[in-house]
Amino acid sequence: MKGLGTRIVSAAAITAWLASSAYAQIAPSFSLSPPPVSKTQEEKDADAAQDKAYRESLKKIPDAKTPADPWGVARSVDTSKADTAKSSKTDASKIDASKTDASKPAKPRTKPAT
Repeated sequence: MKGLGTRIVSAAAITAWLASSAYAQIAPSFSLSPPPVSKTQEEKDADAAQDKAYRESLKKIPDAKTPADPWGVARSVDTSKADTAKSSKTDASKIDASKTDASKPAKPRTKPAT
């Protein structure tokens, strides 16, 4: 008999727990936000004046005629893409052949013993 009472109490606890979580999903019937307030004519005129001043200030900003080029000082203006590609090929051919000896295999670098 002791087991039957425990089962009833646990079933009631589980039912209450499920009912409480379902109840929490129901939207409240009252609104937490304040009611909308209509603006007076003076406030509307002030907003219109603010918008007009904002639009006028945007017209005073000069237009950007050329895009910003942060690397403009690093290269000359008249260098074309063909010239840069040509110069990169010739730079690779200028590598001193005496510095690299193709007849000897390169030794792998190892850590010195401590």
